[in-house]
Amino acid sequence: MVEVTGIDHLYISVSDLPLSEAFYDQLLINTLGFRKSRFSLAGAAHIQYFNRHFGFVLRPATSAGSHDPYAPGLQHFCLRVESIADVHAVAEQLRSAGIAASPAQLYPQYAPDYCATHFCDPDGIRLEVSNYRQERRERHDHWPPSQTENIPT
Repeated sequence: MVEVTGIDHLYISVSDLPLSEAFYDQLLINTLGFRKSRFSLAGAAHIQYFNRHFGFVLRPATSAGSHDPYAPGLQHFCLRVESIADVHAVAEQLRSAGIAASPAQLYPQYAPDYCATHFCDPDGIRLEVSNYRQERRERHDHWPPSQTENIPT
């Protein structure tokens, strides 16, 4: 069996590339330290944000329509930062930049140490930033050798 080791890249189709670029510059470059490049694919401009772990690419949409997080497809995308303090810092920085991020708060109904902030991009795609929770750390550090062992979700 081949193991997936991470998300390589994610493509988001956007209705207004310059507007989305300004939003994602603030989120991914100014707040989360990503880098950025541009390329063209099939004659369409693409903007790639990347860090050492994965890429996040914007491309122009080819049809009209707004994002519906409850229709089949992407419901939300969560980016993970190291600590609860980092979630609070991200929320404050986004709010200071005019992005309507929710105040960072704990969500004990999900996990005792689950802290997150939520916000939407210009097309209504729901985004979240959460901390690297203890359960996730334990899963990473103590991955069971067998599929029959209980693995927390």
